Amino acid sequence: MERERRALSVRGNMLARRFARCTTQVKVTLFRAYCQSFYTCNLWTNYTQRAYSALRIQYNNVLRAVLRKPRHCSALAMFANALQCLIVHVDDFFAIMRRRAASMLCRLVSSTNTLLNTWANKLDSPLWRCWNGAHTGYRRAKPRAWFVGPV
Repeated sequence: MERERRALSVRGNMLARRFARCTTQVKVTLFRAYCQSFYTCNLWTNYTQRAYSALRIQYNNVLRAVLRKPRHCSALAMFANALQCLIVHVDDFFAIMRRRAASMLCRLVSSTNTLLNTWANKLDSPLWRCWNGAHTGYRRAKPRAWFVGPV
């Protein structure tokens, strides 16, 4: 995970420097292509919350650098602004981790290999603990003040 964090930093700095004069939509497209590919992230099970937070913070900082936002700019505001202004959607760190975990789980459950299928359907396996953590444990969201409606 530490290697992926350093690689993310290198790729993000390269994008921020080489494509500084491009339009925002081009920058976001390049960011999605080069910085959202956390290889084997669905297998990261034995890491601490601190390691996940360090990677998440690095991901947000890289997006700030690519979009030329100040360091005090809110990550939530960046993702919301990118969603409103652009055709291209930018996922936050938790959405990427959830999607990758769910994708791997779907592939394993629908596998024709009986060993993989048995392991995937065992509810007390490390795979299910990881998947449950990706959907519930990593992000302890607080209710947002700007959300008005039924909860």
